[in-house]
Amino acid sequence: MIIYHNPRCRKSRETLELLKENGVEPEVVKYLETPLDYEELKALVTRLNIGATELLRKGEKEYKENYKGKDLSEKEAIEAMVKFPKLMERPIVVKDNKAVIGRPPENVIQLIN
Repeated sequence: MIIYHNPRCRKSRETLELLKENGVEPEVVKYLETPLDYEELKALVTRLNIGATELLRKGEKEYKENYKGKDLSEKEAIEAMVKFPKLMERPIVVKDNKAVIGRPPENVIQLIN
């Protein structure tokens, strides 16, 4: 299991703790330090079974300054997250070919069972 984690994010920390409480020691990827490339993000969106624009954090300064009011294509949304990794929703937990966003943290329970 992998968690794309931002240690400064409360929900991300809560999700990691929930995994550990359930006996899971995930591989922790601090995606702000080790950003995902285009293909990795595209695969992640597929595993999440959502559109790339749904993975964008639209409240972030980088989004408001560069993309607000624009109708981004899937490709443009992924490119935005490659350029500004902070725009990727967090945390994301991956197990095999499935992934969930840990908002709320309890979402990850479905990957544990």
